[in-house]
Amino acid sequence: MMSEFNSKIRVLLVDDNYDHLMGVRELINLENDIDVVAAATNANIALNLIKKYQPSIVLMDMNMPEKDGLTAIQEIEKMKSNVKVIALTAYDDSDLIFRAMKVGAKGYILKTMASSQLIRAIREVSQGKIYLPQGLTTGFFEYFQQSFKDEAKAQTAADSLLSELTSREEEVLDMLTQGHNYKDVANLLFISETTVKTHVNNIFQKLQVNDRTQAVLYALNNGFVSKRKQRAAVG
Repeated sequence: MMSEFNSKIRVLLVDDNYDHLMGVRELINLENDIDVVAAATNANIALNLIKKYQPSIVLMDMNMPEKDGLTAIQEIEKMKSNVKVIALTAYDDSDLIFRAMKVGAKGYILKTMASSQLIRAIREVSQGKIYLPQGLTTGFFEYFQQSFKDEAKAQTAADSLLSELTSREEEVLDMLTQGHNYKDVANLLFISETTVKTHVNNIFQKLQVNDRTQAVLYALNNGFVSKRKQRAAVG
């Protein structure tokens, strides 16, 4: 009897709609190989129940008050457990699918889909597969491909702005990313603080930012530091 229980797929349900939650619970419990070990109507309770019951699958509603499904998935990932999450939502939204998969979801299913698809999703994800219903696949991959194209365009634009910096402006920006203030930069480069401020103002204009913090974040987010190191290594 114990081995039969252990062999079942242990599922935790999370949905702020209580009626839907109970309906899904009854549906899943009709299956001989799946067992609903717990249910929660909000993400915080769910996170505690995961620690207590150690389910193999979490069926996570994406749209909940206080803490949404995306945030909950990220916190589950931080637990470093073997729990696999299937995102559950009423919305056919390629952006939401992309973000859910990006933060760690292993499957995505609509609440309006047939019960057989839900059961199939649970079984396939428990076996280590990724589940995305056929009706959502085309839209998701089109969005996925477009996102990479947009990222590539944004990086090209960022590289273009960074390439407008003079070698001295690059030196100044590099020092700012290391946490040096204007006086430090002036001493290290043997120039006046006034000259440093002139270089910094030029950097602001070329990178289209308003202050030092934005300039440093722009540099860090667009690979400026790593590219400088690569060039130094080659040099």
